[in-house]
Amino acid sequence: YMTYEEFKNMLKKCDLNIKKFSQMCGLNANSISITWKSKNEVPKWVETWLDNYIKAKTLDNVKDVICPVSDK
Repeated sequence: YMTYEEFKNMLKKCDLNIKKFSQMCGLNANSISITWKSKNEVPKWVETWLDNYIKAKTLDNVKDVICPVSDK
């Protein structure tokens, strides 16, 4: 399991905060802040989700370099 501190560091790496992450995942931000922090344990799926989010952002950036959107 990922610790709450590791989770917050991954959010920073993703340029996300708890509110944005919770909206994207359909979770309650207070539940994340209170429950995950108090247990110092983040569900296993979150690390995979964040890894995939980083990969998707990277691929979007590469796509934008290779195939820039024209302003026509």
